[in-house]
Amino acid sequence: MTGFLKRLFRGGGERPLDYDQAKALAAHPDAKVRAELAERTDVKPEILYFLAEDDDPDVRRRVAANAQAPAQANLRLASDENDAVRGDLAAKIARVAPGLSAHEQDRLRRVTYEALEILARDQIPRVRQMLAEALKEVANAPPEVILRLARDAELVVAGPVLQYSPVLTDEDLLEIIGANPIPGALAAISRRQGVNSRVADAIAATDDVDAVAVLLGNPSAQIREETLDRLADRAADIEAWHRPLVERPHLSVKTAQKLARFVAASLLQSLAARNDLGPEAAAAVAAVVARRIDEIETPSRPEPLGVSDQAAILARVREMHAAGQLDETAIDTALASGDYAFVTAAMSLLADLSPNVIRKVIDTQSAKGVIAIGWKAGLSAGLATQLQSKLLRLPASKVLAPRAGDFALTIDEMEWQLEFFGAQG
Repeated sequence: MTGFLKRLFRGGGERPLDYDQAKALAAHPDAKVRAELAERTDVKPEILYFLAEDDDPDVRRRVAANAQAPAQANLRLASDENDAVRGDLAAKIARVAPGLSAHEQDRLRRVTYEALEILARDQIPRVRQMLAEALKEVANAPPEVILRLARDAELVVAGPVLQYSPVLTDEDLLEIIGANPIPGALAAISRRQGVNSRVADAIAATDDVDAVAVLLGNPSAQIREETLDRLADRAADIEAWHRPLVERPHLSVKTAQKLARFVAASLLQSLAARNDLGPEAAAAVAAVVARRIDEIETPSRPEPLGVSDQAAILARVREMHAAGQLDETAIDTALASGDYAFVTAAMSLLADLSPNVIRKVIDTQSAKGVIAIGWKAGLSAGLATQLQSKLLRLPASKVLAPRAGDFALTIDEMEWQLEFFGAQG
């Protein structure tokens, strides 16, 4: 019998088997014989289907990997109890998956698609991961399966599809972003080639610091100027954003000036050396950088102002307000240069609050109080953050950062703070 088997399998299966020989070998007591039969491509489909129910997992693995296995055998093996069998099947099915759809008319193709769906829902992450890795860059992979993998609870499954799959549309990505995805999912989307501005806006609006850092570091991501400016407002205390913002291509003058006011000294040189700002813009940024360097070398200490100085500052603030020039940029510039007396007077006028109230908030170093005043004065949440760190000189651990680009407090909370300090003033 052994000599007969050697003759049958001699030459890697070159000698064709007739049906009766294959049927006899499929029932052979030696599992190795059945396994060798299971990987042959010249046996009838019904023989392979029979072997798909074999007791030995190695036999079933050979069937799972056999491209000639019938669709019905694939469907059966998709629910096999052995993880390795399902893994081998996933690798094979992924090769024929492109072009399959949930609405196939051909029954055999429909059965193959059903096997693919079962594998995409497999309880073992490794099986789903193999499927995701095989399909991640396939342009005509089944959309339903890709979406299921993209929403997977395991990052090793969802990550490759979210980062690479051309099947995912912007609408798909926006829906995933808005559905509170698993940790790491937003960063995977941020790594995509050519992230659309709508998708970039959605990621920028989240509180996922790592995903935004990845997005900023992706030179192919289409990030609008307004979005970059809002991120710069939030970035003062998020060091992970500083370098990618400074190195971001096509930075606006306004954003560059904001960055110059808080990034580390090691990044100031890079910011000042940018050649895409134009002569006037470069000069404006260089001026801010120069002031920062002076502040770093010789920290400024505010000195008490006399009555005449206070009156002069108040007159300047009122004059600028009357001319429509007392805006956020003016306050931001004064804050960056350490002109805190001007900032205090301007906030008092814009918020219609007594200077005593402003001084009380500063003296008590109230983060909530200065946020409320900034809100009342019509300033942005980003500038309210700067007021905490520069005007109140609070450490980063005590600064209340904006929530998704909005103020850290609710309107009711800010109104309460104004009432409280108003009564104290």
